[in-house]
Amino acid sequence: MKFKMIHENYNVKDLQKSLDFYREALGLTEIRRKVAGDESFIIVYVGNEETGFELELTWLRDFDRPYNLGDCEFHLAFETEDYEAAHAKHAAMGCICFENPSMGIYFIQDPDGYWLEIVPAKK
Repeated sequence: MKFKMIHENYNVKDLQKSLDFYREALGLTEIRRKVAGDESFIIVYVGNEETGFELELTWLRDFDRPYNLGDCEFHLAFETEDYEAAHAKHAAMGCICFENPSMGIYFIQDPDGYWLEIVPAKK
């Protein structure tokens, strides 16, 4: 039996702010969306042409507090072919939250506090 990863969900407070962040920071764009009949939630799947894996952004109308992300020890990782340019872009955006130069990686943080690891492409 085999399993294929297809998406991961992040709950977000401001859907448009999150969509703008993921588009600017990582080039992820909306693939499809689901809106509850009573408009109590909106789910937007974002992705890119590099992989079929999608990030599911869920907005809940009645959620009235920031999401508890614990110690931010979970994250998604993104590989880039131009690590230096990505680092410069994210530094200019002010979203780098942690760097580990000895490992050659860094993390950016989205508007809700989720961490996203940036790694250079394997050569």
